[in-house]
Amino acid sequence: MAGLHELMGRVRGCFARIEPWVQAREYVRAVSSDLPERNGWTIAEWIGDRTPDKTQRLLNHAVWDTDQVMSHIRRYAVAGLDAAAGQAGHGRLLRIGALDETGQEKKGQATAGVKRQHMGCAGGVDNGINTVHLAYVRQRVGHTLIGCRQWIPAEQVADPDVAARMGLPAGAVFATKGQLAVRLLADAADDGVSMDFVAGDEVYGHNPDLRSHCETTGQGYVLRVRSTFTVTLGDGSGRACKQIVGSMLWTHQRWQIVSAGPGDKGARDYAWAWVATASPVHWLLVRKHLRTGELAFHYCHVPAGRPVSLHLLVAAAGLRWPVEESFEFGKDLFGLDQSQVRRYEAIRRHTVLVMLALAVYAVAAAEARPRTDTQAPPPTGPDAPPPTDPGHTPLSIAALKNLVNALHPRHHGIDHTIHWQNWRDRHRARARWHHQRTRLRRPIQHAYPQLT
Repeated sequence: MAGLHELMGRVRGCFARIEPWVQAREYVRAVSSDLPERNGWTIAEWIGDRTPDKTQRLLNHAVWDTDQVMSHIRRYAVAGLDAAAGQAGHGRLLRIGALDETGQEKKGQATAGVKRQHMGCAGGVDNGINTVHLAYVRQRVGHTLIGCRQWIPAEQVADPDVAARMGLPAGAVFATKGQLAVRLLADAADDGVSMDFVAGDEVYGHNPDLRSHCETTGQGYVLRVRSTFTVTLGDGSGRACKQIVGSMLWTHQRWQIVSAGPGDKGARDYAWAWVATASPVHWLLVRKHLRTGELAFHYCHVPAGRPVSLHLLVAAAGLRWPVEESFEFGKDLFGLDQSQVRRYEAIRRHTVLVMLALAVYAVAAAEARPRTDTQAPPPTGPDAPPPTDPGHTPLSIAALKNLVNALHPRHHGIDHTIHWQNWRDRHRARARWHHQRTRLRRPIQHAYPQLT
């Protein structure tokens, strides 16, 4: 793809030598392929290497500036999505920075950042790692990930031996997910990224450091908060969000049905209400599910001098969910959660290279959207007849990836396949032998029944 050629050309100066840069380019192509699993072995086999050594060296030991590569990805993605918005006539639509974290399940305790913690990918508490991401969302155009910071437990940062073994950066200090989000926003600002609003769930809405950073830098936000979050009203009283609903929003006249954005099955309609606070730049936005009545609360900041309306805040709140779609694309299509490495920098490098691949395809999909979206107009009523030609949905990231892989099949011959099968078998046999020897070295303990 032309986009991959362009972006890899931009990052060439981030690599001390050309060999790691070439390996990184092949790594990106491998994670963009149709491999069912993307790890050091499968990637090296797909590239055509005889062993995984080059791939492992790229992630663990090669000299290249991971932060600068991330900066190039960020600028490429934002410029590409903005240009696509301009070409489609959507130049004035919202630019959202969506914050969220995603996890990867891990076994054992040797991986940097690993801990039993809540992970959405596991559906609850499990052993794994978590990384905070910033996604750039261009309304009606596209979205992709433009920043990442791995969360590291305090006990790992505080133990010098553990920190050294896991390869944590020198001078690392513990940071909450909200504080990591602040760093991501600072990184984006350093690269000239401008966003109308920052959006995030309760993890970020309840972080005072994040809210303070946004307000100090003049950044608007629409952040989810819990029902117990206290808001100061115009009369000086502080009330929890759920109390405000009971005392001020109990009549139907205070609610409006507004779409939070288009979905595959139509407009995502909810009932919305907003309440002014003691501050002229803060509002409480409340969403109510039309069928279940379930409530969700958003604390909003709009810098002085900028226009504000209920529809504007609703649109911003509705553009948080694309970060979850970016996670889905990153994991299912490019192996974002398939890093089989343990050290901090190696995990970060795998994540950044996957984000590079995702950015290339996200920009390409955004550019192709106006030309490939030929869907028939939506129905105007419940009795509307079906269209003669339903048209086509626009090319998605997954569709583009499939087309590219179909155009560029990669085969290294039967000899290469046999070599890798033999390599895997020998490695597994060696590992099995060492595991068996380790088990023999352990003292045998018998559990005797208690005599009564």
